[in-house]
Amino acid sequence: MSRIEGHTPKGRAMVESGRGANAWLTLTKPGVVVLLQITALCAVLSHDLLEASGFSGMNWNESIRTMVIVFVGGYLTAGGANAINMWYDRDIDPIMQRTSKRPIPIGTVSPNGALFFGVSISIIGVFWFLEFANQVAAFWAAFSILFYVFIYTIWLKRTSVQNIVIGGLAGATPPVIGWATAVGDLSINLDSIQDFLISIFDLGSLMPWYLLLLIFLWTPPHFWALALYRSEEYDSVGVPMMPGVKGAKRTLIEMKAYSILLLILAICAPIAMGEMDTTDTIYYVFGGTGIFVTLWYARTVFIIDPNEPRTESGRIPSAARSFFVSMIYLALMFVTVVSASAGLQASILGAVLVGTVILRDEWNSRTPSSKISA
Repeated sequence: MSRIEGHTPKGRAMVESGRGANAWLTLTKPGVVVLLQITALCAVLSHDLLEASGFSGMNWNESIRTMVIVFVGGYLTAGGANAINMWYDRDIDPIMQRTSKRPIPIGTVSPNGALFFGVSISIIGVFWFLEFANQVAAFWAAFSILFYVFIYTIWLKRTSVQNIVIGGLAGATPPVIGWATAVGDLSINLDSIQDFLISIFDLGSLMPWYLLLLIFLWTPPHFWALALYRSEEYDSVGVPMMPGVKGAKRTLIEMKAYSILLLILAICAPIAMGEMDTTDTIYYVFGGTGIFVTLWYARTVFIIDPNEPRTESGRIPSAARSFFVSMIYLALMFVTVVSASAGLQASILGAVLVGTVILRDEWNSRTPSSKISA
């Protein structure tokens, strides 16, 4: 659109319409939601590769169809929960710098509009899974919405320093939803409590639960690394963050504890693959790669120094480095899982890729031009 067109009534209407559409999209936190759905899509790929014993036996049309179902339904449910979160936090978002430009604080979307939008697309998302996936996938999608809204947003976020820990469960469910969708015909048995629990937890493999635990245990040290130098803003609006309430020393102790738990999980990871034992070469490739990546990330947690001089922007360099590496770590762990699901050769290629990424990152981190800047 030219400058002249932008000054005509029609042009202004087009601009306002674009801003409005973007505001509604922003309510869903698209960057976060897309990342969540990538973990769900990885779960679909892992399931289908294990079922097909590698790429050669894959039914790609069916896999792509499943991934589309998962992505659309996952975006609607997670995006709806995020919109409700913004509605509830409308009193504190205008005060915090990082949230002050959200649609409700700047007035592009009304609070009631955001609530209606969030509830609507959340319900549509659950029914989407009911229609195109199965009851179990729909259950876990609904669970993630309700947990994020009622347990995290309304209850824990403003009352407990463990808000990120427990609330992180909602963000860890996408792989379970993706896996349940990939399984196909799953239904919930309501004959008894035991039958109900079995029907929602028995997905035919430990892999989706391994992926859930991976994200769940990764979340606290990931966010606390950022909170070490950003907690003041949360403290000012009454949101308790571990560093602000318990101090940096206690935060680092808990971050290290979670890093150790992630290492234990990596050691146990081959069990999640199912029919794999110590006589299989892939057992050592898959397990060894996961352990190597986890040790690489854990090292960045253990060397955080909260007393080191801050940058001009207020960052703690070692904490900022750990926060950055944590994102690479999670991505590499999912690469490791998907490649191992495709067989030995793919697992070896995945291990080479993982090693290359880590070596390149370490090399770049040691060059002056790549130091975390102010």
